[in-house]
Amino acid sequence: MSRVPERSGRLVADVGGTNTRIALFDPTEPRLLAVTRYRNGDFTGLEAVVTRWLDDFPEARPLEACIAVAAPPAGDFARMSNCNWSFRGSELAARFGWNRVRLLNDFQANAFALPWLQPGDCYEIHPGTTLYPRLAVLGPGTGLGGAVLDTSAQPHRAVPCEPGHMALAPQGLLELELWRVLMHQHGRIYTELLLSGPGLGRIYQALALVQGTTAEPLQSEEISTRALSGADALCTATLHRFCALLGVASADFILASGAFGGLFLAGGILPTFPEFLQLSDFHPRFTDRGPMHGHLERMPVRVITHAQPGLLGAAHAPLA
Repeated sequence: MSRVPERSGRLVADVGGTNTRIALFDPTEPRLLAVTRYRNGDFTGLEAVVTRWLDDFPEARPLEACIAVAAPPAGDFARMSNCNWSFRGSELAARFGWNRVRLLNDFQANAFALPWLQPGDCYEIHPGTTLYPRLAVLGPGTGLGGAVLDTSAQPHRAVPCEPGHMALAPQGLLELELWRVLMHQHGRIYTELLLSGPGLGRIYQALALVQGTTAEPLQSEEISTRALSGADALCTATLHRFCALLGVASADFILASGAFGGLFLAGGILPTFPEFLQLSDFHPRFTDRGPMHGHLERMPVRVITHAQPGLLGAAHAPLA
């Protein structure tokens, strides 16, 4: 009679609005195994995705699970807005026989990943010096997410935040003109309205109106591509403005959270142009805070280039 393999390892998942990534974390190695991405639109819910992954890798028999979700989990429950999914960790644990399970916000998982990043997993925007135990992670994607990691606590404590809903203020005559256009279109100006994938397109359209030029119907990826090639002046100006405003929002987030130990920039957008970000007005706008200039100038700033920081954080997050 064949022997059934014992359960071991942790199932880790990063559930976004469009895709779900799942892997097995083996703490004895330690590394991520069987990393697979699934399109959410092909499934009825997370349970169906996990079932498919287990079918794809029948040798995997995880003992526990940690699931990062692009939503604010309320303890055992998570309700997503971008793909109309909701689920309970306890129900998934009962269905798949896990001893323990934890649901995390996706940027909370990114925060748990910070101590485990290797030198090659980041692009350095500004060297700085880590003098404080509190770190911040912030990143534009579909929206603008963020979290803070307190490394003085044992185990480390990651707190999810909602920087995407902070107000964003203009600086200089050009931004005042942009705000006039944007307020007419949207009313309230908040960070993820502009600092996100869709936000890049909003800046592009508003900048064209202010400059009296014609904006083409471009997606955010097309704007970035044209900006990086230098072939389109309006796209290049748009991406420069995006980076400058990100510096403003990042400084606000650091000053409000007190996370002076280091800023890590994450998400699916910034890793595609870290060199452009470094040469932009991001860092001058980040440090332009009067008496707080020195504190911000001393901070290391890095872009996370690791392919799966959410899975890495879910692998190392405490489950208790």
